[in-house]
Amino acid sequence: MKRIMKEAAELSNSPSPDYTASPASDTNLFDWHFTLRGPPSSPFADGIYHGRIVLPPQYPLRPPSFRFLTPSGRFEVNREICLSISGHHEETWQPAWGIRTALVALRAFMESNPAGQLGGVDASESVRKRMAGESRGWRCSVCGGKSCEEILGETERAAKEMEAQQGEGNAPREEEKVPPEMQFAIKKDAGEEKQGEAQNAGKAPAARTKDETAREPELATQAYPPARPAQTVPQPTATISLPPQAGQMAQVHVRSNDGVPIWVDRAIAGIVVCLVAMVLKMLLGK
Repeated sequence: MKRIMKEAAELSNSPSPDYTASPASDTNLFDWHFTLRGPPSSPFADGIYHGRIVLPPQYPLRPPSFRFLTPSGRFEVNREICLSISGHHEETWQPAWGIRTALVALRAFMESNPAGQLGGVDASESVRKRMAGESRGWRCSVCGGKSCEEILGETERAAKEMEAQQGEGNAPREEEKVPPEMQFAIKKDAGEEKQGEAQNAGKAPAARTKDETAREPELATQAYPPARPAQTVPQPTATISLPPQAGQMAQVHVRSNDGVPIWVDRAIAGIVVCLVAMVLKMLLGK
């Protein structure tokens, strides 16, 4: 808590004409709002953007999270963005960094490639320039309904007054730069984005080859269609099962005939002979 109060006082006592940040209310020091000017020599140069910073209870041991509330054509509106200085990459965060350092880095991140980034938006240069002009009039209800231009204008005037109080003999104010260790984090993000693009480009031909391989059996089947539909072919089990049943019935009959005693056959033969003899006797006697 002391660290947060110290940073809030430092940002108020040493204002920058390019950005400002403070707690959204006195009752919650973990919820901040920031306003920053777009990076120079970029499509965002004329824009003034407003956003929100959420500090975890373990800050500064754990990194804050960031989200933009104004449309920019670079980040999605009111969605937590994935950066090497945000809560999505705690392994790259350093407790020595503060909110001021993070805001300076956030301006630099706006010029990076958003490909594959969570919360990133890939828009054309004309769209980003149009949104930059519209961002100045965007108003935040939490910050007293002030516009982005009004909020940053107050900070810019305070910074000029402080420079005037320090005297004209002092060296002109130098533009704040991203610390070297944070520049490495920004380059790492850019490298991961390029690597993701290369992987996606490499996966596309492989996927096409795989699809073409899967289609080869289909093409072969279509080139040589069957003579008749497969559904009309009789099932082998039904055709084969019938003859064995008939054969078994025949075997039963044969075996039943084989079981008749031989004397019955002889008796039948004797009766037949007697009948034939009687018929012949009757015919010859006439």
